[in-house]
Amino acid sequence: QVQLVESGGGLVQAGGSLRLSCAAAEHRFSGFAMGWFRRTPGKEREFVAVLRRRPAATLYADSVKGRFTISEDTAQNTLYLQMDNLKPEDTAVYYCAGATNFFTMAAYQTPANYDYFGQGTQVTVSS
Repeated sequence: QVQLVESGGGLVQAGGSLRLSCAAAEHRFSGFAMGWFRRTPGKEREFVAVLRRRPAATLYADSVKGRFTISEDTAQNTLYLQMDNLKPEDTAVYYCAGATNFFTMAAYQTPANYDYFGQGTQVTVSS
């Protein structure tokens, strides 16, 4: 069982930046891909970004493209989401996720293709 733990959320003004981190609590997650999703009250979980390890590739939601960057530090076993030029509509609980299996990049936008999710970290962007 893999336990993913997010950190780095908080309150920031519009235009500001935050960096989210996601670490595996006990065992390194060795699956094909890791991603970020977000959820606001009353809405479905929304895809944000994914990093596939083999072959290497990244994909972003149109709403965050050019503002968010997903990356991984394999030595630290940590996944990151650098969020710049934040907007009030980015306010949500952000979850990291791990996918054991290989899929096309498009398929990693679907939460059901992930095997593990963290508990989430709140990001609030004030206007």
